[in-house]
Amino acid sequence: MIKKIMKLVEQGEGLTVEFKESQNSLNKDIYESVCAFLNRNGGEILLGVNDQGHIIGVDESASAQLRKDFTTAMNNPQKINPAFYLSIEEFRINNKIVLYIFVPISSQVHRCNGRIFDRTEDGDIDITNHTNDVATLYERKQQTYSESRIFRYVTIENLREDLITRVRKAASIQKPNHPWGTMNDMELLKSAGLYLKDFRTGEEGFTLASILLFGCDEVITSVIPYHRTDAILRRENIDRYDDRDDVRTNLIESYDRLMAFVSKHLPDKFYLEKDQRISIRDAIFREVISNLLIHREYSNPYPAKLIIGVNEIVTENSNKPHGYGKINPDNFSPFPKNPLVAKVFKEMGLVDELGSGVRNIYKYCKSYLGSEPSHTFLFF
Repeated sequence: MIKKIMKLVEQGEGLTVEFKESQNSLNKDIYESVCAFLNRNGGEILLGVNDQGHIIGVDESASAQLRKDFTTAMNNPQKINPAFYLSIEEFRINNKIVLYIFVPISSQVHRCNGRIFDRTEDGDIDITNHTNDVATLYERKQQTYSESRIFRYVTIENLREDLITRVRKAASIQKPNHPWGTMNDMELLKSAGLYLKDFRTGEEGFTLASILLFGCDEVITSVIPYHRTDAILRRENIDRYDDRDDVRTNLIESYDRLMAFVSKHLPDKFYLEKDQRISIRDAIFREVISNLLIHREYSNPYPAKLIIGVNEIVTENSNKPHGYGKINPDNFSPFPKNPLVAKVFKEMGLVDELGSGVRNIYKYCKSYLGSEPSHTFLFF
């Protein structure tokens, strides 16, 4: 990660990179940058780096308070609306502290202090009073992200309390002081961006993402009756299947069932990493299954599939590709298809940083399967 930060410093500021000095306090315009990144293509913010690209460092005595202030503000709808939880990480480079913030692209339109900001090569632009620009932004989000569609007649009683509790506990294990740990269910859902208000129409309610993650099965079936993920084993009966799990439930338990299917039918080969044995089967398919669920276009009825064959393992899902061709770590540019779903998976520890899945799969696949991945990641 330090190498990545050094590379960002070397490249300088741009459409997706912003530097802030923030030695003793947060720059006042940092939330405008966050808002602009959320509304545009996402980005990365480095605190403790000046505009000339020199690492000046954050004061060690102020670092903890800066991180706390940032996290608190990001969960305050008066500052960023809709609220969007972001983590902030501390790194020491040349004995100086740099704080790193990764801001994913959001499926929503966000406001900072009531204003709408967009990102250009020249920085953060206030477009609030530019009607055409605002309309274009809303249209782009609506066309790209179906997960933010609001279902105003869904209530919190239609969501599973046990799954929300599970997410809260998992997030707290990943980060002991995670804000979700002290929030009630409704506060957590709003912090995760799963309860929204459309400022154009005034409509508000739970989103498709909240239903997919936490909805009772009958609610999911009512909202998207075609939703399913098909896990299939084809080794002897190639025309049909030897085993199958027709998964039609929330995404969290879908992940559990798909991982169980993999564990049932694929061996866990011996593998040492830094003198410690790890499960490369789980390391590979943790990423494969997470991507299969996170990056699906849920407005498309095409069922997602995980097919274990004789000499290959194939996944299929529908999505809106932003490019075509074989993916590899050198040409890959991460682009989340469902940022709200991805965020919950990340906070639970089911996925790491954006783009880590491709790197991990290429890292372990040859040792486990004897070749690099190809078909599964043909379209992105």
